[in-house]
Amino acid sequence: MAIEGDWPDAASVDHYVRHAETPPSEWTAFAHFPTWMWRNGETREFVDWLRAHNAARTPAQRIAFRGLDLYSLYSSIRSVLDYLKDVDPQTAQLAQLRYGCLTPWEAEPATYGHAAITGSYRSCEAPVVAVLNDLRRKEQAYAEHDGKRFLDASQNALLVSNAEQYYRIMYYGSRASWNLRDGHMFDTLMNLLQHHGSESRGVVWAHNSHIGDASATEMSRRGEFNIGQLCRQQFGTAAYSIGFGTHEGTVAAATDWDGPMLTKSVRPSLEQSYERLFHESGTPQFLLPLRQRASQALRQELLKPRLERAIGVIYRPETELQSHYFQAVLPRQFDEYIWFDRTRAVTPFATAELKGMPDTYPFGL
Repeated sequence: MAIEGDWPDAASVDHYVRHAETPPSEWTAFAHFPTWMWRNGETREFVDWLRAHNAARTPAQRIAFRGLDLYSLYSSIRSVLDYLKDVDPQTAQLAQLRYGCLTPWEAEPATYGHAAITGSYRSCEAPVVAVLNDLRRKEQAYAEHDGKRFLDASQNALLVSNAEQYYRIMYYGSRASWNLRDGHMFDTLMNLLQHHGSESRGVVWAHNSHIGDASATEMSRRGEFNIGQLCRQQFGTAAYSIGFGTHEGTVAAATDWDGPMLTKSVRPSLEQSYERLFHESGTPQFLLPLRQRASQALRQELLKPRLERAIGVIYRPETELQSHYFQAVLPRQFDEYIWFDRTRAVTPFATAELKGMPDTYPFGL
């Protein structure tokens, strides 16, 4: 299971669901914006189910829970340093000096990018990449000390390298930063499939805008791609993309990045959209296969480009058409579509719900 969440946060959940014997991480899973995206009752139910499901399996058969995203810059730095201190203290000291370039920006990493591109602060690219290269070059030696943790350390080092680049290029426009982010998620997925072996399978859980093939939407005209498109190019029909849609209801979202979570009313879908078409079917929920031969007539009708809505962690209903709708061709974007005419927001944790949980529980106070 690979989610649109950060690697070290998901590692805390992975430790829990796979009944790991190693000590858990010191930080709480998904404690930073947007906390509610994964830190909610619905995800907890799934995580607890996955832990129970894995309990009846051998360690090699247990389902892993991994994060694909790259926002956890400083948690990942700490993970790399903790690993190196255990297996190679001398290299750990060097890595700490190299990562020190980013230390002034820990509270607001986005400001590092602005400082770097304006020339008011040196770029940290070279020292950060050097840590990653050192780690990869010494893989065989490190595996003798603690091979099980090498994947975690190397992936965190890759995340730091890509995150440093992400914060530098985000000021040049959304296309470059979007492509770097989804490219990182795809590369992480490929690393995981290689690590878990040729018989492994992955379920990627992310927003529609990442999962659906970007080449079937107006994203491609902006020069953007996503993990869904990259998976189709890599795996062909072995990749199966599932999208979700709704007409109205509520959603947990913020108005601005780093803003507070609000439970917002989702406006009824617009005319000329796929969502309005499905609403007018009068069916409150359905599964819509878009690849099977039995649905070819319907598929042909749906091949007409229409508007499609995308709501992420930000929702601005007052500018909904400009902020949340884009042109798409649904049958080329997804292999299957799941419809709920009315939906409701996820339910973030109340602190009282987490009291008395064991130390291994990933969603701490």
